[in-house]
Amino acid sequence: MIATDHVRRHGDTLITGATGLVGHNAVRQLVARGRPVRALIRGGNARADAAFAGLPVARFPGGLDDEATLQAAVDGADAVIHAAAFVHCGWRHLGEMRHVNVEGTRRVARAARRAGARLVHVSSVDAIGLHADGRPADEETPAGGMPECPYVVTKREAEAAVLEEVALGLDAVIVNPVYMIGPWDWKPSSGRMLLEVGAGRGAFAPPGSNDFVDVRDVVNGILAALDRGRTGRRYILGGHGLSYLDAWRTFARVTGRMQPLGMAPRPIVRLAGWVGDVAGLFRDREPAVNSAATTMSMLPHNFSSRRAEAELGYTFRPFEETVQDAWTWFIDRGYARPVRGRAVLAR
Repeated sequence: MIATDHVRRHGDTLITGATGLVGHNAVRQLVARGRPVRALIRGGNARADAAFAGLPVARFPGGLDDEATLQAAVDGADAVIHAAAFVHCGWRHLGEMRHVNVEGTRRVARAARRAGARLVHVSSVDAIGLHADGRPADEETPAGGMPECPYVVTKREAEAAVLEEVALGLDAVIVNPVYMIGPWDWKPSSGRMLLEVGAGRGAFAPPGSNDFVDVRDVVNGILAALDRGRTGRRYILGGHGLSYLDAWRTFARVTGRMQPLGMAPRPIVRLAGWVGDVAGLFRDREPAVNSAATTMSMLPHNFSSRRAEAELGYTFRPFEETVQDAWTWFIDRGYARPVRGRAVLAR
């Protein structure tokens, strides 16, 4: 069925992960539309003070494992946007990811069902499979084709947890965004790729491809799903299907850096991943370059958003506009600085 009740009511919306890239852009878009917003904020989160300065947001201190605070934050709200997640592409942290991504999602979904609130669960296209022949995958593509790392596994399990609550009466929609870039990337998260190229570390791009989209367009898709998405249905929120080389060429053009020399040879990329795995044996933190991440970087990681376009009116803006806005935001906030017409990472 298509849920329409929230089109009329537009009451309070609770957002989890409200200091993250998706969550914070959702906060700002809802505030701009005049809709009341609540945010679940982990205790001691100094970033929240800067992120929410001047915004009329009701804050609820607590985490996804604080069931009482979570239920209090949801009670009386009409909607929940669940954007909080533990994101890491590697082989470690399965237990922690299950605790946050799966059990945390289960608690959010349960609280929303008890409160009678509509839920939009922000998943990932990594929960969906890939076609062996490289064709863009869609919402019905079976799992497979990706490294079965903890992030992939737990995002898939989190969706299953939401659907279990749907079977018990929860009104919920799942959205699956592709690779997002844009403003308000406080951490920074996926904007780190742009920052690295903008700092002159983009000589050789990974040999795979991905879909790139503006986080603000993803948030528009999330709000459309909140208003008129079908209960229990997935929606891929896609973007521009580009090789990493073409994406990095745009990054270099916008940031004023030298164009990439080409794609890194696949054997070298695989070797880098194995070296990262070995190095990780002697470190507390798994390196960002590891065999899960490098395997992912060599895949044709492309998806179709035709369902979201047809049912939600989903659209996305030109890629260069997205990159320019994201880069300007990073420069303005001191994450990078221009130097003689070029830019480097701020330290």
